[in-house]
Amino acid sequence: MAKPERSDGTVGKALEILDAVASKGRPVRFSELLAESPLPKATLYRLLQTLTNQGLLAYDAELHTYTLGLRLVRLAHQAWKQSSLAPIARPHIDRLAARTGETIHLAQMDQGQVLYVDKRNAAQPIEMFAQAGKVGPGYCTGIGKAIMAFLEPAAREAAIARQAFLRHTPNTITDPQTLAAELERIRAEGVAFDREEHEPGIICIASPILSGGAPGGRVIGGVSITTSTARRSLEELAALRPDLEETARAIGADAAHWQFPA
Repeated sequence: MAKPERSDGTVGKALEILDAVASKGRPVRFSELLAESPLPKATLYRLLQTLTNQGLLAYDAELHTYTLGLRLVRLAHQAWKQSSLAPIARPHIDRLAARTGETIHLAQMDQGQVLYVDKRNAAQPIEMFAQAGKVGPGYCTGIGKAIMAFLEPAAREAAIARQAFLRHTPNTITDPQTLAAELERIRAEGVAFDREEHEPGIICIASPILSGGAPGGRVIGGVSITTSTARRSLEELAALRPDLEETARAIGADAAHWQFPA
C-alpha cells in the first residue's frame, strides 16, 4: 500500500526508499518498489541511482535487483559506537548473563518502538523474535513497557500514540487506556514483565536504565532477562530482580556523561 508523501523533501524520499528496500529482507526489483511507492517512475529511478552511486544501495546488473549497500554497514557500525548503549553496557550484560544463565536484551526506544542494540543468549538458547538490530513493538514487550513507563508524560503519551496494538497472543494489551494504566503500575513498582504478551511461551522481567543510575535520571534504555515458561515461572523470574536492577544501575552510572539521542 502506498504511503502518503511527507514534507521531508528529497532526503525524506530517499530514506523512505531505503526503508522500503530494507523491509523486503531480500533483493528487490524496480517494478516492486514502483508498485508500492507514491513517487513518479522517473523520480524513483533518479533517487535509486543516487543512492546506488553513494553506496547506500547496491545494484545487481545481472539480476536487476537492489539491496542495501555496504556504506550502510559502516554507518551502522559508527552509530552503534556513538549512539547506542551497547559499548558501555557490554561488560554489565555479560555479567548478568553469566549470573542468571538466561537471555539478556539491551534496548533503546526509537519512535515509540523498541530497538534491540545488544543481546546475550542463554546457556541453553531458545528461539524468540528479539535479536540485536531488530525493531519490536513497545506495548507488548517487557523492555518496551519499562522504557515507556519512565518517559516524561508528554513523551510517554506520544509513545503510546505510536503503538499498533495488534493482538499477538491472548495476553496482549490492545488499547491505549489499558497500556497507560499498566505503565503507571510499572513506574510505581520499578520493573516491567512480559507475560507472554508478544510471543507464546516467552516471558521476561525488564528494568529501565536511568542516566546516572539513580532515581530521577532520564530514561535512556532498558535491560531485560528473558526466558521461556518451560524453564521458569514468572515468580522465579521475579526472583532475579536484584541482579537485573543492579545491572541497570551500573549501566546508567557508566553512561552518566555520555550524550545519547533523545
